[in-house]
Amino acid sequence: MSKIARQSIQTTVFSYIGVLLGYLNVLWLYPYALNATELGTFRTIQDLGLLFVPFAQLGVGHGITRFFPKLERHQSAFLTYSLGFSLLGFTMVALAFFGLKEQIVDLFASNSPEVIDFLGIVLLVTLFALLSSVLDAYGRSYLKVAIPTFFREVFLRLLTSVLIGAYLLGWIDFDRVMQGLVAVYGLALFGVLFYLVWLGKIQLDFNWKNFPPGFRSSFVRFSLITFLATAASTLIMKIDSIMVSSMVSLEANAIYSIAFYMALVVELPRRAISQVSMPVIADHFSKNEIPAINALYRQISNRQLYICMLLFALIWCNIDSIYHFVPNREIYQAGKWVVFYIALGKIFDVAFSVNSEILVFSNYYRFNLVLTIAMSILIIGVNYWLIPIFGIEGAAIGSAAVMLAFNLIKYSYLKAKLQLDPFSRETLKILLVGVPTFLVMFVDGDRLDPMLMIASRTIMIMGIFLGTSRLLGVGKEEWKWIRSKLKKSGP
Repeated sequence: MSKIARQSIQTTVFSYIGVLLGYLNVLWLYPYALNATELGTFRTIQDLGLLFVPFAQLGVGHGITRFFPKLERHQSAFLTYSLGFSLLGFTMVALAFFGLKEQIVDLFASNSPEVIDFLGIVLLVTLFALLSSVLDAYGRSYLKVAIPTFFREVFLRLLTSVLIGAYLLGWIDFDRVMQGLVAVYGLALFGVLFYLVWLGKIQLDFNWKNFPPGFRSSFVRFSLITFLATAASTLIMKIDSIMVSSMVSLEANAIYSIAFYMALVVELPRRAISQVSMPVIADHFSKNEIPAINALYRQISNRQLYICMLLFALIWCNIDSIYHFVPNREIYQAGKWVVFYIALGKIFDVAFSVNSEILVFSNYYRFNLVLTIAMSILIIGVNYWLIPIFGIEGAAIGSAAVMLAFNLIKYSYLKAKLQLDPFSRETLKILLVGVPTFLVMFVDGDRLDPMLMIASRTIMIMGIFLGTSRLLGVGKEEWKWIRSKLKKSGP
């Protein structure tokens, strides 16, 4: 875990800096500078662009991670081959986009016609995000995760802040804001590219004939099989926002997006650990080290669940006070229960640990493909059923329910096929530590200043969490690990 720990702590630091910037953007700057319709348009175009990325990537990201350990040389040729393959995928996505443009326009014409004026921006966002994702996967194979995370989580949000700030100051109009979104993703791509060039990891090499026998065909076959699973996973994450815009309104999507972002902080430890664990899992599978995979599987589950339960309690128990600082909160506070249901779905996900990553790099990756496609179809159907009944809360409930079902099936399959299990008595202890902290939300603090309310409830939550942890003997390894890695990452 040494390489994982070192990179994950740096990645987590950048991720949380990104979260801080994201909170300032989403909870204050966006609703202050943009009206609800403009904010809904901004997020819908962004989500559409990112939704197309895995379809264009054709599974190249996972393919790089799986096949990189098999190469002793010719890594630069492998990168150019991967980039060429993904650009072929982008070309197909672009042709499909233009071919189906009339249907896409019809999707938004009734409830969100403002989106139609900016559909041309979508493909450019897709292209730059696509190239960034391929470079991220390449850097991840060298266990170089932290700096690409900086450009993705911090730099991108900082540039977006500048863009929206320029609109707030009256320097540009909203049309220029949407066009500037392309420049933001382009500059983030250039940053990752410059970093990898500086490390000496990128050279132009189009000599693709020197790969080991059968390497290219195996890489393409694996990538094409896994790309549908990756695309379906992204569809599961992004479809809510797009369906809320098309079925309700852009204002509803603005409310949903702010609530979704509040809940997203719960899963940040998983996102950081998952990125650096993937090449390690791939390496263990290449050596058939199943017990090592199970140990990693369980350790990550316990570590993530312990930290994420605390984050969930801190957010939910302070939710009303957090909304107090959102401009026009009388509009956006309607998403309060969206925060709860999305965060609950994230807790399901972190508890079941890196089951998706294990499936992708095992011999059972085809099952992950079938399951993910089935789940993406299910969530669309659930949203069509629940959104007309419960509005934006229906989309959140559907996401949490599908996330639980998704993970239960993957858990059962891995246990049956590989005898892998992330759960133990430690899992139950962690739940017994985390659940009582939610009682703090019933403490009456309506008369207090919102900032004082957040401070007092946070102190109470931390007291209950740490006290119960000590009583049940939980969290010693987690806190020891956090302290040691913070010390290592210091000057």
